[in-house]
Amino acid sequence: MRRKAARPILITDADRSQADQLRSRQVRYVLMMSVRGVCLLVAAILVGTKAPLLWLWLPLCLLGMVLIPWLAVLLANDRPPKEQYRFRHNRTEADEPPQQALPDASPPKTIDAD
Repeated sequence: MRRKAARPILITDADRSQADQLRSRQVRYVLMMSVRGVCLLVAAILVGTKAPLLWLWLPLCLLGMVLIPWLAVLLANDRPPKEQYRFRHNRTEADEPPQQALPDASPPKTIDAD
């Protein structure tokens, strides 16, 4: 029996590949549109069975059917956020002292010409 290979350790600051980003956006879009389909089915079943509290559930389903496609398109066209400080969360402050841009300078000297 073969074991599924573990994900490789990430040792670069490079962004995820375009294909990987596209795949994750596609999966998110399909999942959100599936939720929209479930809202449509639930609304149809509620109307068909003349369920109690139909005045409450039907607007919620309709709201889901209107808002979810809008959100799905927005999220599918958005790229993931940049991961600027990916390795910082594993380090503690004791591991590495903060770097200063300039060394401490002595106060400026004033020369009197009198």
